[in-house]
Amino acid sequence: MAALLTLNAGSSSLKFSLWPDGVTRGAGGQVEQLGGAARLVFDGGDGEEAREIGPVDHAGALEVILDALAPALAGRRVSGVGHRIVHGGADRRGPARLTAEVVAELEALAPFAPLHQPHNLAGLRAARAVFPDAVQVGAFDTAFHRGHPWVNDTFALPREYYEAGVRRYGFHGLSYEYIAGVLAAEAPELHAGRVIVCHLGNGASMCALKGGRSVGSTMGFSALDGLPMGTRCGQIDPGVLLYLMDRRGMSAGEITALLYRESGLKGLSGITSDMRTLEASDDPRAGEAIDYFVFRLSREIGAMAAVLGGLDGLVFTGGIGENSALIRARAVERLGFLGLAVDEAANAARAREIGAGPVRILRVETDEESVIAAAVRAEV
Repeated sequence: MAALLTLNAGSSSLKFSLWPDGVTRGAGGQVEQLGGAARLVFDGGDGEEAREIGPVDHAGALEVILDALAPALAGRRVSGVGHRIVHGGADRRGPARLTAEVVAELEALAPFAPLHQPHNLAGLRAARAVFPDAVQVGAFDTAFHRGHPWVNDTFALPREYYEAGVRRYGFHGLSYEYIAGVLAAEAPELHAGRVIVCHLGNGASMCALKGGRSVGSTMGFSALDGLPMGTRCGQIDPGVLLYLMDRRGMSAGEITALLYRESGLKGLSGITSDMRTLEASDDPRAGEAIDYFVFRLSREIGAMAAVLGGLDGLVFTGGIGENSALIRARAVERLGFLGLAVDEAANAARAREIGAGPVRILRVETDEESVIAAAVRAEV
């Protein structure tokens, strides 16, 4: 099989992996801190190297990535390119070839995911220009959640809005699909039970898994809902938005910028959206931002446990979930009534099993790129 390439565009990063024989992961990395002092982190097989590349957007990041991959691609034909597409709509339950018809459908969904969808599709266009003969495949973050019960899928609005697509979609589905696969392989009894997965990063959400299937999510119609995030607000009273429009005279564009780019940890701290910097800071505003983040984590873990009707396991993943022992410990410190407790030594050592109570707690590094690669392999 010829080489495959996977592209995973997040709100502040663009991850990539080259699969030189279509199966084995080769060179890869990411361009991180997009929109700011971006840098390329590249691993060609001899360890990671990082270099500053200055301010770039997602399109500029892709140019940097393709330039870095040029030596590894020399003489290799790329037969397929896989793309993480955040929004797949109400009916798409699995990956799809990105034909002109499918792309038109996805472009129409851009208002539902304005921070991600345009970048996902920009990556597709750039990849087509470089690899015109390759099969382009989309793997959708929303697809994993399409089996939700109706009560977890709707809002209490007139039915016509639900039929028009105003419903809870859920996101981070590729990450949750990967975690479900890890549980099936390593802990089948846990996979068969009731598990909450906390995907915590610049974008953050939780998923309630029952028997490996999504039955609830903290994210809803857009990737704004639920937990506070790096620059996104999370749950907010709709009355606040009415107030901003009516009394503050803010336009839809101004509110969009506020909710997506200026809120969350960045807005609460007035310092940064980066949890690493906040944890290292002695500014009281940094501590308050962390306090709010942890409070919402605890609250939503309780809510997801109610959705599941009990709890057998809790999984932390994502950039913060995988790397912050502080956040993992504080998230469960008031949840002993659910059977949750952290083993301090195991947590500090970044062990797989970090729980000390009757409910298992795991730290699992997610791998959305492998899910995307599997989707491409099925099409080439």
